[in-house]
Amino acid sequence: MALVLKLFFFSLLLPLSYCADPIAHYCAQNYTSNQTQININQVISDLTTSASVGGFAVTSSGNGNDTIYGLAQCRGDVSASDCSACLSSAAKQFPVACPKQADARLWYDYCFMRYDTNNFVGQSDTGFVTILYNVQNATDPDAFDKAVRKLVKKANSDAVSAGSGSLGREKTNFTEYINIYALAQCTRDLQPLDCAQCLWSTLQYFPIYCSHRRGCRVLYTSCMVRYEIYPFYFPLDGNAKISGVDKYTKAILHPH
Repeated sequence: MALVLKLFFFSLLLPLSYCADPIAHYCAQNYTSNQTQININQVISDLTTSASVGGFAVTSSGNGNDTIYGLAQCRGDVSASDCSACLSSAAKQFPVACPKQADARLWYDYCFMRYDTNNFVGQSDTGFVTILYNVQNATDPDAFDKAVRKLVKKANSDAVSAGSGSLGREKTNFTEYINIYALAQCTRDLQPLDCAQCLWSTLQYFPIYCSHRRGCRVLYTSCMVRYEIYPFYFPLDGNAKISGVDKYTKAILHPH
């Protein structure tokens, strides 16, 4: 019973996949063409259906300048039902977050969806980054940062290894009472080398935004990394110590 109650508490700490508001979004390219809107609607519908089955999908709709390309991916550790719920939330949110925008991207905790007039499939995109970092510092911060760097690098390596599905998960015992959890993921259209380069490039922001922080995540369009001191990926770690819910600050950058 104690284990069941602990897992239930952890589930309350995890973000809801069907939350109406994304954790990040990007919008660009105004349009007025009715055909573009029709193609966007078709792409969103196709992605929601196809990615709900396998956790990943790419598609396109239209011809010539009106063509819309799309991609959707769920986090590799979430269930099919959570994946489907997250994608449905994204589909409903696009008209609100990016009205009449032909380049639109939505990040949720459990999924990511985008569409664009350019065929981006298979190309690494690090031109937009969102960073979420915990406002609280870790105890023994220098040792904590060293442990985080080592753990995140292991998660990055896992994500580019054969058979990983572009997902890496790692855990380390920092102290008797504190575990650190890390997750890394690329969109599955990337080749392993492009995935590796994307993930390693996220580390440039760690000294600036994540140093000494109890949790941090860096979100690119093509990849993401995250670490926390509570279990946030599945399967949940039932032996973890509960630390409470922390607060985060967001930074949005346009490096290119």
